[in-house]
Amino acid sequence: MENLALIESFSEFKDEKFIDRVTLMSILEEVFRNTLKRKYGDDDNFDIIINPDKGDLEIWRNRIVVEDGSVEDENQEICLSEAQKIEPDFEVGEDVSEEVKLIDLGRRTVLALRQNLVSRIHEHDNGIIYKQFIDLIGEIYTAEVHHIRHNVVILLDDDGNELIMPKDRQIPSDFYRKGDNVRGIIESVELKGNKPSIVMSRTSPKFLEKLFEQDIPEVFDGLISVKKVVRIPGEKAKVAVDSYDDRIDPVGACVGMKGSRIHGIVRELGNENIDVINFTNNSQLLITRALSPAKISSLKINEENKTVEVFMDPEQVSKAIGRGGFNIRLAGQLTGYEIDVYREGAEEDVELTEFSDEIEEWVLDELKKAGLDTAKSVLEQDVEDLMKRTDLEEETILEIRKVLSAEFSE
Repeated sequence: MENLALIESFSEFKDEKFIDRVTLMSILEEVFRNTLKRKYGDDDNFDIIINPDKGDLEIWRNRIVVEDGSVEDENQEICLSEAQKIEPDFEVGEDVSEEVKLIDLGRRTVLALRQNLVSRIHEHDNGIIYKQFIDLIGEIYTAEVHHIRHNVVILLDDDGNELIMPKDRQIPSDFYRKGDNVRGIIESVELKGNKPSIVMSRTSPKFLEKLFEQDIPEVFDGLISVKKVVRIPGEKAKVAVDSYDDRIDPVGACVGMKGSRIHGIVRELGNENIDVINFTNNSQLLITRALSPAKISSLKINEENKTVEVFMDPEQVSKAIGRGGFNIRLAGQLTGYEIDVYREGAEEDVELTEFSDEIEEWVLDELKKAGLDTAKSVLEQDVEDLMKRTDLEEETILEIRKVLSAEFSE
């Protein structure tokens, strides 16, 4: 096989890859030089001439003519009698240039060369893909479900690039079938070996922020800014928004008439309950808004340790805490304060920490996660609700109630 024909067989790769012919030829020269180094020990005395327009390549080996029997380095020197077979009037000390045909390198060398070329082209393509997706981190992207595994969904985009969405980046209520189009944000891109690993996420707060930007014109135009987003994916989210124009109501613009604007976002996120609140630099007001729909009577902020004591009527406490403790947890994340709720005007109550001698620490932690930090806040809940809001068994809850009730019956 002549050089040109072999080069053309290599050039088929460029039709399906992110590579132009000139770059292909550059990679080809590098691969050939590595092959020559392995075969001859050195490539310094080789000239590789590439014509990218024709896709042709020539290899010339340059050697010095020496007396017969005086060759010490066969790659750098050629004896006089061999040189004169190429050109009869060669003399000792002259340079001889001899073309090397690819086929003369041997079938195995040519096959190895082809494999190396494929590897280098893939490496080049992966570098291009990596750079492409690095620029897309934090942006919404759509891909098609290709394969579903227990702990990850494999997706392919229109260019055949593979993306992965691990289980913890999926909304719990999400259900996928092969061929489904999925939207998420590009969360991270890293090279594993030479292959880019592209992670898509639907649980990131950034995804919700970008959905606001995509679906609400005032956010897209910059008239409304999304200041902070916190989420419990698939359950509840809180979004603080602000407007640079006093004539625009940022909450009203984001929610729309009867929720018309935000409905599509809620549906995209598996009916995640989204609270939109007006952002303010006034910490007291922000905390009050973040605990909505509960109404606060008063609060005390400790800026030193970033805690706040919130006082409200007893009937407002369950609203502040919310189902599963989601409301108070997200309010804390949104405002940056650890929030403790107290019943205003209620009879004396006892902190749960006072029962650490009788109730195990992990049980007290479970109750606190659900926003229950006093004895009466636990006793006000029925057993079934406590089982839903915590990971505690019925028997454990009954025992807790017995211990707490004893405190008030004494």
